[in-house]
Amino acid sequence: MIRSATLTIQPTLPTVTENNRLRLFSGSANVPLSQEVARYLGMDLGPMVRKRFADGEIYIQIQESIRGCDVYLIQPCCSPVNDHLMELLIMIDACRRASARQITAVLPYYGYARADRKTAGRESITAKLVANLMTEAGAGRILAMDLHSAQIQGYFDIPFDHVYGSPVLLEYLASKNLPDLVVVSPDVGGVARARAFAKKLDDAPLAIIDKRRQAHNVAEVFNVIGDVKGKTAVLVDDMIDTAGTICEGAKLLRKEGARQVYACATHPVFSPPAIERLSSGLFEEVIVTNTIPVPLDKQFSQLTVLSVANLVGETIWRIHEDSSVSSMFR
Repeated sequence: MIRSATLTIQPTLPTVTENNRLRLFSGSANVPLSQEVARYLGMDLGPMVRKRFADGEIYIQIQESIRGCDVYLIQPCCSPVNDHLMELLIMIDACRRASARQITAVLPYYGYARADRKTAGRESITAKLVANLMTEAGAGRILAMDLHSAQIQGYFDIPFDHVYGSPVLLEYLASKNLPDLVVVSPDVGGVARARAFAKKLDDAPLAIIDKRRQAHNVAEVFNVIGDVKGKTAVLVDDMIDTAGTICEGAKLLRKEGARQVYACATHPVFSPPAIERLSSGLFEEVIVTNTIPVPLDKQFSQLTVLSVANLVGETIWRIHEDSSVSSMFR
């Protein structure tokens, strides 16, 4: 079920006029989100020709003058990741060659973020590679949401704005008035995220799942650190990919006596067999945002999708007007 975001933001934008230098374009990855952002800003998405040659090569042409304009390109690098990343790079190059004053790549979901450091010999750091590609293509600024690792910001030598989807998730959870709440991190690496989440929920108690990962997309869960018996457990993560980690965590929470289990994540990657796992009855509700589109064949009865369009739109406007982004959540 797709719901509108309930996040309360005091809009700072006036009506966008024809003389304004702000221009907004959308890649093909998540057009509905881009349209919502455009509506929030009171403007239309810029006209653009997007097509493929017979061999799969992507062609982009901007169909209005953007000389001297501040251009924002909205494109999450979700599945198919390589196609959407390449499309973004070509959009950036097209805008640079059209003499845009500033090009901001807006990535509601930053692809290739999980390989953000070397954990073994002879492996790539793809998060840094993607940063290099966008910068070399001509991006002058990056706006991203809920990075898998905050250190990715340091891979850029251009301004980087990092915003979080948690305010949308938190406001929705708060409206449900869940009793005996405990926030649960699915692994040690997510403790800081879960702690911040718990603090915003009236300093709810925190629990941690002790997990040992044997390989990519394969998790083995051992025990829970903290008290969850008789409580409403909320598992918090940045993304749900194959759902192996979060579902194993839910099973363990049920075994340890949790009365209800909810899952919250910003990015619904939902690679197979995520849908089968998430819809198996382990969760009362799976709450995500629309940073990545969720097609009908990936929706199920326990799923709630919240929109982050207002948050992204307000962030774009504040960047454009050189005002504070972080003050939105104080």
